[in-house]
Amino acid sequence: MNKAHLLKAIQLQKQEINVSVKLKRESQRFTELLFNALFDQGTDAEKALTELEDLFLEIRNLACPDIKGSPCKTWEDFTMTIPDLFCNLKKDAVAIFDNDPAAKSIEEVYLAYPGFFAIAIYRMAKVFHKLGLPLIPRLMTEYAHRLTGIDIHPGANIGDSFFIDHGTGVVIGETTEIHDNVKIYQGVTLGALTVKKEDKNNKRHPTILSNVTIYANATILGGETIIGENSIIGGNTWLTESVAENSIVLHTPKIEIIKKYQTKE
Repeated sequence: MNKAHLLKAIQLQKQEINVSVKLKRESQRFTELLFNALFDQGTDAEKALTELEDLFLEIRNLACPDIKGSPCKTWEDFTMTIPDLFCNLKKDAVAIFDNDPAAKSIEEVYLAYPGFFAIAIYRMAKVFHKLGLPLIPRLMTEYAHRLTGIDIHPGANIGDSFFIDHGTGVVIGETTEIHDNVKIYQGVTLGALTVKKEDKNNKRHPTILSNVTIYANATILGGETIIGENSIIGGNTWLTESVAENSIVLHTPKIEIIKKYQTKE
C-alpha cells in the first residue's frame, strides 16, 4: 500500500472513532499532580492548584467538546469537594496504619502502600464521576490499576476508613457498595454474577456492610448478595448468596500431608 492509500485508510478509521490519547495523558498528569498537591511536602500547593485548574479545564473540554467554554462542570465544583476528599483519605490512611502491624508510620502508608494509592485515586475519580464527566474517571482509576494491580471502578460507592492490604489482583465492580470500616486483602473480587450488556443499568455487584473483613482471593458475586455487618469471609471463598451479620464463612478444602518416605541407608 502506497503512502497516499495508507493515509486515506487511517483518516477513514479516525472518522469512525473519537479517541484522544492526549486526554489519557493529561488525565494521568492531573491525577499525579493532585495526589502530590494533597500529600507531598515538596509540592507547592498554591502553584499546583493553579496548574490543576488549567488541566481540569483541558481534560473537561477534551472529554466533552460540546461544553467547551460553558460554565457547567467548573473547577469550583471540583475544589468544593477537596476538603471532604482529604478528610476521607486521612481516615483511609489511619485505617491502614491501625490495622497493619507491618506499617511503621503513617508516612509509610502514604508513600509505600499501593492500597492507599488506589483508594486515593478512586476517591478523586469519584468526584469526576459524580460530575457526570465521561472517560476521565475511568482513565484515572486505570492509571492506578496499571501502577498497583488494583482495579476499582469509579462508579462503586465506598464508605469511610477503607483498608486494602497488599492489594494485587483486587477487583471492585461498578455497582459495588462498601460501607464503613471494611478490610479486604489481595485477590478479592467483588463482581457480577452474570455479564450481560442489557444489565448495564442494574445493580450487578455485591453490597458489603460495615466492619466486614474479606481475606485473600475470596470472590463475592451478584447484585443481590449482601454481606452482613461484622462478618469475616475467609480466603478462597466463593459466594453468590447473602450472609447474615456476625457470620464467619470459611472455605475448607481437604489438605493431606504425607510423611516423607524414608529410604534405607
